[in-house]
Amino acid sequence: MGVEIIAISINLFAAPHKIALGGVSGVSVLLDAVFSIPTYATVLVLNLLMLVLSYLFLGKKTTINIALGSLMLPIGLALTPEIMLVKDPFVSVIASGAIFGVGLALLYRCNASSGGTAVPPMIVKKYFRIKEPITLLVIDLVVTFFNIFVTGFESFVVATIALVISSAVIDYIETGLDRKKVLYIMSTEKENEIRKAILAYGTTTTIFDVTGGHSGDENRMIMVVIESNDYFALLSILEDIDPKAFVLVYNASEVHGGFSLKD
Repeated sequence: MGVEIIAISINLFAAPHKIALGGVSGVSVLLDAVFSIPTYATVLVLNLLMLVLSYLFLGKKTTINIALGSLMLPIGLALTPEIMLVKDPFVSVIASGAIFGVGLALLYRCNASSGGTAVPPMIVKKYFRIKEPITLLVIDLVVTFFNIFVTGFESFVVATIALVISSAVIDYIETGLDRKKVLYIMSTEKENEIRKAILAYGTTTTIFDVTGGHSGDENRMIMVVIESNDYFALLSILEDIDPKAFVLVYNASEVHGGFSLKD
């Protein structure tokens, strides 16, 4: 499903406007625009080349992990018709970046890959200790830069914006959709009232024994995990009980297990 979503993002949004968003798919769009080479053919050839490089430099296990996605993507591109759904190139390419990010994030979630330019960053990391996102960003920017010579400078700018959106979507989906807020609360005088208010609100707490780093005083800290949309309501309750309470807030990308009174 992730591979087909990527194919849709290319054939229905980016390719009709001849704008490359980076990676092997971006190269295929550029070659299609200049030489009328079908996108699936370019992706197939380049992905096979990347599989050979992966086998030589990364080993058999890594190659097997990316082989299925590498071979399925050109099939998806061949079966998905190239249709211009959105006439405005800016809107279409932005949509392409977001949809591409969803597809790639789904592949990451099941420890798979569409191959292509995901391979060189892994090789660079193995031999030169350079982080994969940095190398991948450089490759994508180089590919998008060639939009200037094919469809103009505006296409390059739009493609760069789409890359940023795609990265944000990947990060959001990959790190979890079940995002919550974690609150650490410490009140020197009204801890029990705060704890009872949290319980009455519909969730439970965890209590830590803490010691002041400067004063050395013993105290207790309350930890509570809540839905993001409940944050401001609970914060208002805490401020009404003790405006001087210490509250530390974290974003939790995903929470498993535990206990909630609402459940």
